[in-house]
Amino acid sequence: MYRRATSGVRSASTRLSSSLTKIASTETASVSAPSAPLLLNQMNRSKSFSSALRSFRVCSASTRWSHGVSWGSPASLRAQSRNSAPVMEKFERTYATMASEHAYKDILTSLPKPGGGEYGNYYSLPALNDPRVDKLPFSVRILLESAIRNCDNYQVTKDDVEKILDWENTSTKQVEIAFKPARVILQDFTGVPVLVDLASMRDAVKNLGSDPSKINPLVPVDLVVDHSIQVDFARSEDAAQKNLELEFKRNKERFTFLKWGSTAFQNMLVVPPGSGIVHQVNLEYLGRVVFNSNGFLYPDSVVGTDSHTTMIDGLGVAGWGVGGIEAEAAMLGQPMSMVLPGVVGFKLDGKLKEGVTATDLVLTVTQILRKHGVVGKFVEFYGEGMSELSLADRATIANMSPEYGATMGFFPVDHVTLEYLKLTGRSDETVSMIESYLRANNMFVDYNEPQQERAYTSYLQLDLGHVEPCISGPKRPHDRVPLKDMKADWHACLDNPVGFKGFAVPKEKQEEVVKFSYNGQPAEIKHGSVVIAAITSCTNTSNPSVMIGAALVAKKASDLGLEVKPWVKTSLAPGSRVVEKYLDRSGLREYLTKQGFEIVGYGCTTCIGNSGNLDPEVASAIEGTDIIPAAVLSGNRNFEGRVHPQTRANYLASPPLVVAYALAGTVDIDFEKEPIGTGRDGKSVYLRDVWPSNEEVAQVVQYSVLPSMFKSSYETITEGNPLWNELSAPSSTLYSWDPNSTYIHEPPYFKNMTANPPGPRQVKDAYCLLNFGDSVTTDHISPAGNIQKTSPAAKFLMDRGVIPEDFNSYGSRRGNDEVMARGTFANIRIVNKLLKGEVGPKTVHIPTGEKLSVFDAASKYKTAEQDTIILAGAEYGSGSSRDWAAKGPLLLGVKAVIAKSFERIHRSNLAGMGIIPLCFKSGEDAETLGLTGHERYTVHLPTKVSDIRPGQDVTVTTDTGKSFVCTLRFDTEVELAYYDHGGILPYVIRSLSAK
Repeated sequence: MYRRATSGVRSASTRLSSSLTKIASTETASVSAPSAPLLLNQMNRSKSFSSALRSFRVCSASTRWSHGVSWGSPASLRAQSRNSAPVMEKFERTYATMASEHAYKDILTSLPKPGGGEYGNYYSLPALNDPRVDKLPFSVRILLESAIRNCDNYQVTKDDVEKILDWENTSTKQVEIAFKPARVILQDFTGVPVLVDLASMRDAVKNLGSDPSKINPLVPVDLVVDHSIQVDFARSEDAAQKNLELEFKRNKERFTFLKWGSTAFQNMLVVPPGSGIVHQVNLEYLGRVVFNSNGFLYPDSVVGTDSHTTMIDGLGVAGWGVGGIEAEAAMLGQPMSMVLPGVVGFKLDGKLKEGVTATDLVLTVTQILRKHGVVGKFVEFYGEGMSELSLADRATIANMSPEYGATMGFFPVDHVTLEYLKLTGRSDETVSMIESYLRANNMFVDYNEPQQERAYTSYLQLDLGHVEPCISGPKRPHDRVPLKDMKADWHACLDNPVGFKGFAVPKEKQEEVVKFSYNGQPAEIKHGSVVIAAITSCTNTSNPSVMIGAALVAKKASDLGLEVKPWVKTSLAPGSRVVEKYLDRSGLREYLTKQGFEIVGYGCTTCIGNSGNLDPEVASAIEGTDIIPAAVLSGNRNFEGRVHPQTRANYLASPPLVVAYALAGTVDIDFEKEPIGTGRDGKSVYLRDVWPSNEEVAQVVQYSVLPSMFKSSYETITEGNPLWNELSAPSSTLYSWDPNSTYIHEPPYFKNMTANPPGPRQVKDAYCLLNFGDSVTTDHISPAGNIQKTSPAAKFLMDRGVIPEDFNSYGSRRGNDEVMARGTFANIRIVNKLLKGEVGPKTVHIPTGEKLSVFDAASKYKTAEQDTIILAGAEYGSGSSRDWAAKGPLLLGVKAVIAKSFERIHRSNLAGMGIIPLCFKSGEDAETLGLTGHERYTVHLPTKVSDIRPGQDVTVTTDTGKSFVCTLRFDTEVELAYYDHGGILPYVIRSLSAK
């Protein structure tokens, strides 16, 4: 299954470092012409002209992407500020030489325009004359084209190309390939630590005697500031502006740092706060589908530091989430080392029934794929049912790929895609170019033509007509509940033992009611009462059908005299300013406002825990009771403790259902049999009385959503925020660290770094820091939400004069390692078996038996120079692609994690930080092996990296005489090379600094 790594590690290290070493040995250009080293680098790497073209797409003022020249685009915006004519001239002089030496120059083909002339050149997959190409899934064809285009026999080899061509045979064998994405996308929660690392890497390169400007993105990087907005103000006309102003007040230091990064690093576009959610902006504006870089064409592909980067798969762009660590390496020109994935073919037939939404569909698909098992795989959708799904519907399904566990949920480009590109403002000429290229390269699906059978690893099928209205919860997105069964399921959850589907509420307490006064009026809360109702998240706010549907429910309810209870915290946080425009044109926004769904901002809010505080009267009523209130949101994540500390039950639902549950005021309701309220005429009003028909929704969408809305929203996207424009940022290559800052702090990873790698670290007599069960998420490991006033992070901040009102969130402080180390495993809902049933962010310090915060216990182990490990169950690290979930444990001194299974991105992040990921053998776990976590553990790995191979068996022994065998989850030879260096970033620094 795995190849020997004795020579493989050396070859991987040689392959990955050779071109970087070449960079270090070439003449360094001045700061005023930062792109020159890129060309020199490309010339040294087999003079690959395609790679040079890709690197130089920002150097020409004529560069355009999928939009016309009449309004701003990522490429044109970069070109305006980063044009480098001398470098372009040098590039053009070497163009012909580069082309003649490329390994696949024989398949370089020109693409004619329908009316004469040509679009440019491209690598033609049909010109390979290889019958295997036609059977490849479309998603794999994108990997193939990238490998061919980037083949320089240094970073990407002809062997990589052959492995992908032979996908039917190689995909089952865990073979490793190199992949170079066309671009990288970031959001600010993950983008700030990426920039902190890059700034720190510049210092490290300088300290090793080399040029710090070598640390610079070699591919286009887009950073959208969308995760810092919080719902502090709601239910008021000025809520959005007040939240935005408070966002800037809280985050001025972070935003100034980001603005510095936008000028200090080349090839980087920063989209200011208040513009929308990263994935929706990517879908509507940043996504190219096909690059045309100075007359060279290739498919768009992207990796992002947010797990829901997969939303762009709905547009036919190959994209997925990676950790910030991997993203940094990709930005710096490193190929991504990945196992060639299997591809699950998911056939869709039929059409959705009346009243069924895209949200119902995605929750159904999520449950099916979770059950099938798609971790580490691509899912590719096809079939006659595709014509019944709008692009927005597809994007909704693609968005939730992390929830069903797949690397991608891919929808190949077809006529629906082209119509969406036109709708969102891409020019006719650009759309014609995209269609021509994809058709010529066998990457376009035309369902009007006979379909050639494609090979898939496994097959699934769903008749869309079988999908029924549903929600998911109360603690996991794949725990789908048919709407008709919701009341019974809720009562079962109250009865069930504590778990993903249980709260263990005694029968005699299930009817408990807490009465309180709200603004002088009598109010009450009981189990299941809705206290948060949020239309939020790019998953659904990108879809006009469900947004218009929600507005129509609000209108019909208002017309009948229904109102949401005033103590329910309602909010509307669109992922794009386009939403406001079409709601206004439809005339329906006023009805959402009447029901309390005022726009509170344009960004990621409740879905990531930025829900803000509950009203003090509501919070006090809940505090100190066992009442289980509920939140209902149109998001993609509902893990316990994520949405809000006081909402123990959290349900994912379509925007129309969010409004319906807000009106009902409880999740303890059978919508078929029970009314959601009483109308002004005294009659009962049921859900069916306010639910719009599919035709009604479609008519309003057709009238209200216009291409001009997208153009006007995005043409000034980088300069439309006055608060951002007023920020002043330093202009320097190196960042001046402020030792007193509690937001931005120089991380310790590269301090005292030597020129030579440290080699494998032995894990001997390690204590167990934490002992977990199944489904510990990255939210448990490194929460993004509120900083609790009694936490170690709170003490650290207060010791430095920060008052609790200014704590902000963990997510906003990811640029400060001292805060984040203290916030690691600080989730208030975390369950550690060492505490024997107690819930909370504490552990037992084994040598003394003390019960301490996780940070304090880890500090004691580190002071005593004692190693620690973590024991875990299945799906360890599921959830967001959060690099701090790996960085934090590293700073706490964790050397290895032993789990039943890992989530894909988190395993990669652990490997990238040099933490050893180990898996119990099938059928075994800590419990079956009789491990309590009170033992001391020794991991028997070879002392030389050349003696370690990916996926090998590793023996672990304890001081109590137990011995068991684990699988080493360094999955590729490249990951072993990173481990040898102490992580991927030290590896890159040493490579770039070498002479």
